Amino acid sequence: MTTLRTKVAIIGAGSAGMRAYREVTKTTDDVLLIEDGPYGTTCARVGCMPSKLLIAAAEAAHAGQHTQAMGVTYDAPTIDGAAVMDRVRRERDRFVGFVEDTVEDWPEHQRIRARATFEADNRLALSDGRTVEAEAIIIATGSRPNILPFFENFGDRLIVNDDVFSWDDLPGSVAVFGAGVIGLELGQALHRLGVKVSLFGRDNLVGPLSDPEVLARANALFADEFDFHPHADVQNHRRTQTGVALDLVTKSGMQTLEYDFALIATGRRPNVDTLGLETTSLEMDARGVPLFDVQTGQCGTAPIFIAGDANNIIPLLHEAADEGMCAGYNAAHYPDIRRFVKSAPISVVFSDPQIMMVGETHRALTERHADFVVGEVDWSDQGRARVMGVNKGLLRVYGDRITGSFLGAEMIGPRAEHLAHLLAWSLQSHLTVGEMLDRPFYHPVIEEGLRTALRILNANMQMGAMPPSRCIDCGPGA
Repeated sequence: MTTLRTKVAIIGAGSAGMRAYREVTKTTDDVLLIEDGPYGTTCARVGCMPSKLLIAAAEAAHAGQHTQAMGVTYDAPTIDGAAVMDRVRRERDRFVGFVEDTVEDWPEHQRIRARATFEADNRLALSDGRTVEAEAIIIATGSRPNILPFFENFGDRLIVNDDVFSWDDLPGSVAVFGAGVIGLELGQALHRLGVKVSLFGRDNLVGPLSDPEVLARANALFADEFDFHPHADVQNHRRTQTGVALDLVTKSGMQTLEYDFALIATGRRPNVDTLGLETTSLEMDARGVPLFDVQTGQCGTAPIFIAGDANNIIPLLHEAADEGMCAGYNAAHYPDIRRFVKSAPISVVFSDPQIMMVGETHRALTERHADFVVGEVDWSDQGRARVMGVNKGLLRVYGDRITGSFLGAEMIGPRAEHLAHLLAWSLQSHLTVGEMLDRPFYHPVIEEGLRTALRILNANMQMGAMPPSRCIDCGPGA
């Protein structure tokens, strides 16, 4: 049996693993990157990029059908499902190709194609019969769709988001289970591309939203566009000769609904259950994920670090990259461990209207009994939004009553992806709400709606009037 010895072993070549590799190689070339599947990140292959390609096609089909208020009318679009999916696959493969080329350009002796399992805190068994002994090991194994046993009756007509992006053509109908980010984005996109879609959620939740006011607005907006059941009571479901069927309890009684496929979008689970972690000294949580320090990436006191979707915290690419950097630095310098400050929390759902959350959520603030106040803007009356015909949604911003600090925001509405960045940068820069209002706002722009919400928030915090910060002669004694 051959034993390979290295300073750092990285399990997984996705977004977190690649970032960890780059960080490790700033310090040492004594590193092994271990991957048992194809190169190419979740984002490029089955996540961010192919979903946005599908959404782009859906937006193109949808846009021309909602311009009557401006005096412009288009004929109904002709949607070539095969052409739509051909572009999705071609562009997806292009993005994946960039990732593959990057990894394959790294030195071959630093890359291993095999499955790794732990035999001890610093030893891995490879599926090719070899063993790796490392001073430090990074777990960056990503995640996979979480399919509850409840859905197994759908048989071979059960699909996940990975399957959607391999379609040669669009189907006639899809039942989507799960109103989280994946279910909402794909469900709405398929609906706009002419697919009969029903979206079945639970507990009236929409994406990651927690603010009751924003949640209520989101529920109303999506239910107004397509067949959305935010708290579905599905009694039975089954595979049929032509697709799937389910029995749905409604106010008017039981309905039997039929579809070509059932798309299961009920979350993702970390890929840690086959790593043999029981052979290590690590302590696990209820889902079998190692307990770790979010500021170092270290699991307990062991020479093991975890990053990306595998840690079951925030499954977003930029978070995976940040965590990969942290884990890579500390693994390369082990046992000299450093703590890293997390970036301001930011998340976006590319639905229409878009959804965004920044900083502390309404739920988090409420659960910690924070003394916070709220400012809001209803997008229906915002000037630029009305001009463009995208005046739907609600923005709510949160501030600390005592210090005047900006704490967070939740929103459904126009251009949320851009407002999210302004708010995240403000939060990470530790700006007060007053300081945020002192920044320039052009006219007429969507950002003026943000200013309105901040003005209301500032007034509700009762911070008192202050001289303009740019006043030259307004200092003490002036």
